Amino acid sequence: MRIRYVLTGVVLALAVGGCVSIGDETPAAGSGAIAPAAFERERLVGRWGVASFHDEKDRRRTEAEARAQCSQAYAISKGPTDGVMMHVADDPKRYELRLKGDAGGRTYLGFEAPPGHPQDREILSSTNDLMTMRFIDPDANRRYGTFVYVRCRA
Repeated sequence: MRIRYVLTGVVLALAVGGCVSIGDETPAAGSGAIAPAAFERERLVGRWGVASFHDEKDRRRTEAEARAQCSQAYAISKGPTDGVMMHVADDPKRYELRLKGDAGGRTYLGFEAPPGHPQDREILSSTNDLMTMRFIDPDANRRYGTFVYVRCRA
């Protein structure tokens, strides 16, 4: 009988201990709450020259390469709901992706999932005419690098 009480006490202690959290824990990537994105989807919609780089020293050259791609521009269009239509890594099909922000002020583009999900892209910088993005997934990021999008003029 006494062993039953001891075991019950141990089980209860473990259960209560699992409910306690430390206040300074930070959530892992992809588990944060969705916040408003830093800008609207209309900034993404249009025709873009696209190129990518792996080393920051190549960024300026890559911007020029992206500009040169406007003869074969990549079109980002409005999605059927509130997203944009784009390709994802390793898939020729276009999907509707949504802008989403996180509590740290970062902006992501991806499926309906918490910001920073492995299938997301982080938008590193964005103006009306120039954007940079990278995949969150380390393997996709390693293969594709940082994308530079330069808006193509009519």
